[in-house]
Amino acid sequence: MMSRMNIVTAITGASGALYAQRFIQGLVAARVHVHLVVSPYGRRLLHDELGMETIDLPALAGTDQHQITLYNYRDIGAKLASGSFLHDGMVIVPCSSNTLAEVAHGLGGNLISRAAAVALKERRRLVLCHREMPLSPIDVRNYQILTDAGAIIAPANPGLYLNPTSIQEIVDFVAGKLLDLVNVPHSFDTRWDPQRMK
Repeated sequence: MMSRMNIVTAITGASGALYAQRFIQGLVAARVHVHLVVSPYGRRLLHDELGMETIDLPALAGTDQHQITLYNYRDIGAKLASGSFLHDGMVIVPCSSNTLAEVAHGLGGNLISRAAAVALKERRRLVLCHREMPLSPIDVRNYQILTDAGAIIAPANPGLYLNPTSIQEIVDFVAGKLLDLVNVPHSFDTRWDPQRMK
């Protein structure tokens, strides 16, 4: 019997709460154990864009039946901060430029940046869904630093080749790409098929 996947998920203060919610819903649908950390600005993001007064796990999961564990952003003694905690990848969605910089420069003053540093040193999958436009020269340098360190930079840039007709379809495209990057099966519409264009 295969063990359940464990994916560390972090929400920071860049715009794009829908991306985080839909990604988490995809994880939950695949019966993944989600280890969730939300930064203070991430909490504000969830309030401003999804109307959450507090972190509402069933709303993020899309169901009351979920396996989400919420961790304190300030608790750098949590198990996510240790290389001995085995997981199948970490995704920061959305990833602010501030968090991008913290991870690029090895800062570990909070659980998100510390868990990301651990993922890099243990050579585990780390995906950063940066949501910013345009990029500053500092962002570009941080992209290079993180890529060289083994992280995957996956900006929230939805493809339009599937001819989306709703915001939900655009969000699903990005969330599906993120799920692909941590090898989680999903039913979101992200696949290019030349036959459907005929």
